[in-house]
Amino acid sequence: MFSGRIRRPVTVLAAAAIVAALVPWAATASAARGSGSTYTNPVSAGYSIDFPDPSVMKGKDGDWYAYSTGGPYDETGASDPIKMARSADLTHWQKLGAVFTDANTPTWSVPSAGFWAPDIRYLNGHYVLYFVSPNTTTSADTFDPAIGVATAPTPAGPWTDSGKPLLAPQKNANGAGYTTVIDPAEFTDTDGSRYLYYGSYGTGIRVIRLTADGMHTVGAARQVTSTRFEGSYVIQRDGWYYLMASSANCCAGATTGYTVFAGRARSPLGPFRDKEGVSLLGSDTGGTIVVAPNGNRWVGTGHNAIVTDLSGQTFLAYHAVDKNRPYLDGSPGFTMRPMLLDRLDWIDGWPTVRGGAWASDTPQVAPVTRGTVDDTFTAGTDLHAATGSLDVRPADPGSDAGGYGRLGGPTSLAVSDAALPADVHVEADVRSAGDADSVGVVARYRDPADNIRAVLDAAGHTLRIISTVHGRSVAREIGLPADFVASAWHTLAVDVRGRQISAQISDARLGDPYAAVTATAPAIPGGSRAGVTGVGAVDVDNVAAAGLYRPQTRTAPLPRIGRLDPRASDEFRAGLGTGWSWLRQDPDAQVSGGQLTWPTEDSDLSGASAGQAGVLLRDPPGGDYTVETKLSMNLGVDTVRNYQQAGLVVYLADDHFLRLDHVAVDGTRIVEFGKRETFAGVSSWGGAVIGPPSGTVWLRIAHRTDPATGEGLYRAGSSRDGRHWIWGAVWTLPAGSQPRIGLVSQGSSPATDQAVGKAIARFDYFRVYR
Repeated sequence: MFSGRIRRPVTVLAAAAIVAALVPWAATASAARGSGSTYTNPVSAGYSIDFPDPSVMKGKDGDWYAYSTGGPYDETGASDPIKMARSADLTHWQKLGAVFTDANTPTWSVPSAGFWAPDIRYLNGHYVLYFVSPNTTTSADTFDPAIGVATAPTPAGPWTDSGKPLLAPQKNANGAGYTTVIDPAEFTDTDGSRYLYYGSYGTGIRVIRLTADGMHTVGAARQVTSTRFEGSYVIQRDGWYYLMASSANCCAGATTGYTVFAGRARSPLGPFRDKEGVSLLGSDTGGTIVVAPNGNRWVGTGHNAIVTDLSGQTFLAYHAVDKNRPYLDGSPGFTMRPMLLDRLDWIDGWPTVRGGAWASDTPQVAPVTRGTVDDTFTAGTDLHAATGSLDVRPADPGSDAGGYGRLGGPTSLAVSDAALPADVHVEADVRSAGDADSVGVVARYRDPADNIRAVLDAAGHTLRIISTVHGRSVAREIGLPADFVASAWHTLAVDVRGRQISAQISDARLGDPYAAVTATAPAIPGGSRAGVTGVGAVDVDNVAAAGLYRPQTRTAPLPRIGRLDPRASDEFRAGLGTGWSWLRQDPDAQVSGGQLTWPTEDSDLSGASAGQAGVLLRDPPGGDYTVETKLSMNLGVDTVRNYQQAGLVVYLADDHFLRLDHVAVDGTRIVEFGKRETFAGVSSWGGAVIGPPSGTVWLRIAHRTDPATGEGLYRAGSSRDGRHWIWGAVWTLPAGSQPRIGLVSQGSSPATDQAVGKAIARFDYFRVYR
């Protein structure tokens, strides 16, 4: 069954990635145009075999930085509390060491506790890192998690803790134990308001306001999801606020079912709903799948961050578990989670990794991290001043800028000679020295009278797009937050695609712009250069331009459902049909009125009563097939009915099976596809959540055979109306294995029966399609 995680560093393959066969129904969607080079997951290989809960950002020095929950670098078990790594290309990482050492460890954290789930941001000229201490000095308890915050002048440190928790440990409502004050993620809204999202199983995800510097909380927290989620990350896109969060167990070795889900809202406070319109806050919790286990080597795909490359393409950074080598060699049961990076596509307004093909284990087109124009001002500049002046300045004292450009004159314009395509992404870090200044980037430049500019106007306190053709200009603008600090470094980016221009100003392009504006692009024949512009004394750095990415618009193929096989199916019209056999028969299971009625048993196939529950089984047909049932079961909304469940099973043995069921978990109701197996002497159970549940739910498991490995591939689908299906995670069974298929109804206990009675599962049919 679904269960809350036990936090500890967890899985990985230290060697190079292995190429595995594609899932037949989830072949990789066509790759977006990229850098031309390739990479293979995990991207943390060669640096660290473990990099869970990653947070990634581009620094103002032009390099990329990643931070993770502490854990071993290699098989020796050597580790750091919070790891830091640096990369020039997002796919090859170098060790920077630890955020905290004996010299700067927060005094309010127990020294041996370690730190979890860092979240990196850049706010008003400072790098800000949010993090978790699972054990503080504020109480005698050994698990009283709190969220802290530290700052640094560069992304590599040195880091200075604020001196106290940002969010102190919080007691549960009943006074026993503590709420899950973990997994922080900051977000800045277009009005300048800053928010912190946090939380995990037991309490769900909450959001609380922060002060302008991001160092203190304001007011009370607000609940935005049910208890099913943790590891939140929020971005704004096209007028929507997207909340991404992970669900299921993070750390169950080869059976880790961690999955990232998304909901969206018109406000950062919610209410967040999924693609089906189902709330992420209700008991029957929704969530649209962003990435889930897909049948290749990667399981446990979760706890994500989002970055954008120089072509404008978004990427998901997240951790996963190698099912073929899930544990640290010297510590069986210690799950390892390296960092993966994959393209994040937006199809019909919803995010999905690689068009729904999900985690990759074969070579992928690498992110664009060095543009056709790429000027960091560390060794002169390639930009040429067309008007005004451009000087190279040394880095500010204590800064990581490594040099920057100073534009001067009443009107300055500096461009590159490099030719660019008409569809282009241009960005730069910019700041204004005076209140009357303006600074911007230039795209589709032909000459001073023909170009497109995106300008941060400090005097007008606006972000403006200016399109100039034959010396005549048309502008469109949007206001900036009242407390926007134009003298601090911000990233200004513009995309031009066909007749569409979009520009945004943000701290570090992490999906939370202070302002975004769109306009219609003019036709500028021959305009194909890029650069920067300014009025007054203004500064620019990390000026980059590249061809704009090509959006992925097609989703990966879904399972094909064949024709009904009546001989392998049962409509439950007159008792059980032929072909069934019981493993530990339950006499309470009866067929009447065209239904198999089966009260949940006082036992289970996993957990404390593992191997005691009854299972109704039959042989599957040969070849590919899909099995389906229609299940009605009232699980209510009370937590007393925890873990009562019923559904489909693919059974090899009591310690090796797959189960797709509707299950009650901690006040929520979920459709869960779980796996139990023994790996390296460790018996584990893990589940992946599929679509939102309902009182009546349709369940499917589609079986295919991997042509390269011979493994059995089993993908789960669920529906609330029997017509519209949501397809989720894939589990595998060994090549040559011969499982049986069937039904289960289990998870009650004497205490449950006395309080609320057993749940009654009613199966309308058991159908097999071939």
